[in-house]
This record gives sequence, C-alpha cells and structure tokens, in this order.
Amino acid sequence: RASFMNNQKPQKPTLSGQRFKTRKRDEKERFDPTQFQDCIIQGLTETGTDLEAVAKFLDASGAKLDYRRYAETLFDILVAGGMLAPGGTLADDMTRTNVCVFAAQEDLETMQAFAQVFNKLIRRYKYLEKGFEDEVKKLLLFLKGFSESERNKLAMLTGILLANGTLNASILNSLYNENLVKEGVSAAFAVKLFKSWINEKDINAVAVSLRKVNMDNRLMELFPANKQSVEHFSKYFTEAGLKELSEYVRNQQTIGARKELQKELQEQMSRGDPFKDIILYVKEEMKKNNISEQTVVAIIWSSVMSTVEWNKKEELVAEQAIKHLKQYSPLLAAFTTQGQSELTLLLKIQEYCYDNIHFMKAFQKIVVLFYKAEVLSEEPILKWYKDAHLAKGKSVFLEQMKKFVEWLKNAEEGNWLLSSQVE
Repeated sequence: RASFMNNQKPQKPTLSGQRFKTRKRDEKERFDPTQFQDCIIQGLTETGTDLEAVAKFLDASGAKLDYRRYAETLFDILVAGGMLAPGGTLADDMTRTNVCVFAAQEDLETMQAFAQVFNKLIRRYKYLEKGFEDEVKKLLLFLKGFSESERNKLAMLTGILLANGTLNASILNSLYNENLVKEGVSAAFAVKLFKSWINEKDINAVAVSLRKVNMDNRLMELFPANKQSVEHFSKYFTEAGLKELSEYVRNQQTIGARKELQKELQEQMSRGDPFKDIILYVKEEMKKNNISEQTVVAIIWSSVMSTVEWNKKEELVAEQAIKHLKQYSPLLAAFTTQGQSELTLLLKIQEYCYDNIHFMKAFQKIVVLFYKAEVLSEEPILKWYKDAHLAKGKSVFLEQMKKFVEWLKNAEEGNWLLSSQVE
C-alpha cells in the first residue's frame, strides 16, 4: 500500500473531497487479505456446516472475490478456520470459523465430504491448482503446530485428494523435513495418509503415483537415518495395519538391490575380475539383501550374455557362444547348487535362444556344454523336457534335445563322455 501512496502525484484540490478516500478504500479491499478473510468467514458462518451449501457459496464467491491473489488465505480458512501465522498457529486477533477441516469430525466420511468441496472448487477455478499444492506443502511443514487430531484429519484428507488426483504425490517431499522426521511426526502422519489413500484406491494405484514423481524409493526417509531399514519400516507399518505398504517397500528394495547387483556384476566382468572375488561379492549381496539363488543365477546369465557383441551369422554364433560360456561356467556353477536354480537357468537359456533368433539352433549345444561343466545336472534337464519348459519355441527346442534326453535316460551312471551322436 505504501508504494501506492508514494506513486501518487500531489492531490489537486477538488470540489468533492471524497474522491481520494474512495480510491484508498478500493486499494485496501484489493490488497488486504483481512477484508478477503472477513468476506469468506462471514459467508461460511451463514452457510453453516452443510458442505453442499459451502461448495455453492465458494463457487459463487469466486466471481466477486480475488481467489487468484488470496489463494493461500482461502485455503488456510477452509483447512484451519482462519489465516495461519508462520509455524501453523492461528493468528490471534483474527476472526475464525468452525466451518473448516480442523473443526470437523475426525472420520473418513467427513473428510471425503471435505475433499469434494476442494475438488469442486479447483475444478471450477483451474488456476487454484498450483496454489492448493503450495498450501498443502506448507501445511505439512507446519504439522508440529497442529494438534494430533488436526494432523489426523489433514492426513486423511490429503490421502483422499492424492487418490482422486487433485494433488500430486510430489507434495510428500514436505514430510522429509528433518525436524518432522526426527520427532516421528512424518511417519505417524504417513500412516493415516496411506490408509485413506489405499482405502480410496489400492496399493497398485499408489505405487504408480509414487513412481511418477520418483518417490517409490524414498519412503524409508520417513524415518531418521539410523532407522532407515526395511525391517524397521516393515514392522512399523505392518503394526499400524498397512501390511501392503510394507510389502511394497520390501519389493522396491529387492528390485533396487537386484539392479545394483547386475550393474556391479557387469562392471566386474568387463574388468576381468577373478571369479572367486565375483562369487564372494555376489554371496555377500545375496545374504545382505535376501536375494534367492534362482534370482541370482538369472542375473548372472543375463550379465554374462550382455558382455559380448554377438555375431550376426547363425553358423558362427553357436561357436562363439560355446567358447564364451565355457569360460564363465565356473561362475554359473557356483550358483546352481539347487535343482530349482538349474531349472531357472534352463528357462533363461530357452528364453534367450527364442528371443535372439540367431541362437535358435544353439540351445542344445549350450545345455550339453553346461551338463559337461557340471552347471546343469540330469534331473532338472529331464524335468524341463517333460513338463517344465516354456511355450516359447518349445517344439524346436524339444526336438533339438530329444537325442540328448534319450541318452541321459539310458546312460550308465558315471558315463561322462557323451556318445558321439549327442555331440
């Protein structure tokens, strides 16, 4: 307002001395949130707690009042009943209304009704979208200034608005604020928020929203650094009745660990690290991240196959593959100690030979090589042949394997050297 006064030219005397005063009052109305707040609060007091009427009143007022400029004030009132001072307390000298989220009943149904009010308002005045997002980020930073019941209502409301797409999951960034995390406010708030979000949708929808804004791997940050473990997260959220969120985070963690393992493996292979070092590293990772041998053997197979530029000629590729795989068979053998792992490897080989057309004829040669190198044993091969194979290219591969399988069935124990027909 001061700048407005300074920019005025000296007032010339006029007959109607009122003119300047009116101008001043117009300015006040346009720039002063107090006046805006009074209008909104008066209107809400008249509509009372009938939220249908509240939505209608807000819709109509947008034509008369400057929502664009006073978005923050508007949302403060609808959530807290009046303008919020920094930190989240209500400004003392302000009039306030009980028609707001914080004064409502603490239950899901009431919060769903309030969510409708915000939805209608933002659908009607699209430009409020950004202001509302900023408001929610701010409210989350103010959580310590609110009572537990107020936090719970805000959490439920936020969950519902995330579910119906009024809010974007990036607002969760505010919950990673150090003070909120340290005092356990973030985790407690997240419990209520995710409960109402999953209640509206399901865990898959939640996962999609989180992934879009790269939040899918950050949920552990709701806890202080010394408690950022899958075990702690899982226990906390399972006890709070959110088993599906615990499992989701556990899976995310495993997927992350698997990607990391694959990346590291490929680097170790391209450097030509000794197999004993690679095996040691992989076994430690398995233990640390609870990764099964089946998963590991699949990762090793794809890593081994991706370290080579394969020949485009079918007749040459088989020879190249055998040479390459012979070299790596000790590494694969270290992780096929169970029949199930051997079967996994067989299925991976089948898939690879089917997806890479030059390899179609190499399948049997690879299996025989691995049999000789003690990566694969008789039983899993027979099981694969009988009923455990994939549908992909099965007629071709079963035909290729027919003679070898017959030989396996008839060969005497310990007859290692394969008869010439199998070669």
